[in-house]
Amino acid sequence: MSLSVALLNDAFPPQIDGVATAVANYGRYLTAHGHKAVAAVPFVPNADDSVFPFPVIRYPSLETSKLVGYRTGLPFDANAVRQLKDGKPDLLHSHCPFTSQMLARTLRTELHVPLIMTYHTKYDIDIAHAIRSKLLQESVLKLLIANISAADEVWTVSRGAGENLRKNGFEGDYVVMPNGVDFPLGRVEQSLVDEVTGKFSFPGGIPVFLYLGRMMWYKGMRITLDALKKVREAGCDFRMVFVGGGIDRDEIVQYSESLGLSDRVFFEDPVYDREKVRAWYCRADLFLFPSTFDTNGLVVREAAACALPSVLVEGSCAAEDSEDGVSSFFIQENAGSMAECLIRLLKQPEAMKRVGLGAQEHLYLSWNDAVAGAERRYETVLENYRAGRCPAHEKNDDSFYGQVAALLDLQSQLSLRGRQTMDRIGSFIRNASFDGLDDSMQVDEATVEEAARRFFLD
Repeated sequence: MSLSVALLNDAFPPQIDGVATAVANYGRYLTAHGHKAVAAVPFVPNADDSVFPFPVIRYPSLETSKLVGYRTGLPFDANAVRQLKDGKPDLLHSHCPFTSQMLARTLRTELHVPLIMTYHTKYDIDIAHAIRSKLLQESVLKLLIANISAADEVWTVSRGAGENLRKNGFEGDYVVMPNGVDFPLGRVEQSLVDEVTGKFSFPGGIPVFLYLGRMMWYKGMRITLDALKKVREAGCDFRMVFVGGGIDRDEIVQYSESLGLSDRVFFEDPVYDREKVRAWYCRADLFLFPSTFDTNGLVVREAAACALPSVLVEGSCAAEDSEDGVSSFFIQENAGSMAECLIRLLKQPEAMKRVGLGAQEHLYLSWNDAVAGAERRYETVLENYRAGRCPAHEKNDDSFYGQVAALLDLQSQLSLRGRQTMDRIGSFIRNASFDGLDDSMQVDEATVEEAARRFFLD
């Protein structure tokens, strides 16, 4: 059964994070499996969408990267809505409960197709970091849950993500649909490892620890740095590399320096070439990921593809499919516990290699297999929707979003006509002769053009 799927998200390459990567891979593998896919995402300057084997529709966005790390999309764009409608997708798959979900609900009013919402991230933590007022946090979270609940089916990337969703007020059912890894199993050539990591000149025989991803405090960065200080004080030698960028990066670097770790801990800019990312995983001996924020820990599966074991917080979503001492190493969520684990493992290098192979065997999931599982569920969702078996959610009427889109479409059409008329007026002004008028009757070209602009466009 060939399907046409519209994928919607608030971020997309060249913006890089786990969700943006997931959406890109959904598009790639749906296309490879004989389906039609289209991505609807915010505009980003200098984006080259020709590299994707599926169409990408960009709608206008605001530059808010310094505030929230991303551009903010303006989803009620008449042109984007029209293009998506003309594509006649069989279903809509939204990967973010903010503007993407609003756009998806707008389309659902017009297309009468099912809407799936995947919950990737613990947005309550993001909201708490972005908004100080507890009352406003609760209000935003309530609206967020209402937007998620409006979907015909909700997916989560892990059981822990589903529990987080329930904790925040979601009362419906959900389906666990994990993300995959776009790496093949195995290592890259040693020559590439040397090329990518060689500038650091790490001494031979000294274990290298790695973190790769967004540099945010809430990903356990302080636990890692405090633990590394304890490991150094215990007389153990190591090297640690943080690869990535993020709004907290400068503070994290400064904190590392304040702990006197500059000769052991190094920072590398974000790496976007996937083979070079693999090279970093292949160079390291241990991946340090004490995050309880992440709902899926995709980097843990990426590391596993390269037989790199991870240190994870016991009970976290990232540790959900792992077994301590078999496919990962578990710690408690504090620096002392991590330090004890690292000191022990520095004396047992064979344990790191053994568990790395266990991670490769037990944790790896390819995107090909992950999307194949999603395709099977797509067919079930379509059957349920057409048979009227999708649950009735408590939700705001989607027609509200449709009305907003219709109004903006009308405004767009009127603005276009206004511009055309204004251009004609401007052309007349520029070409007309005002000879014979005295000074009191002279016409100011700029004033007339501005008056026309205000009349037709405001």
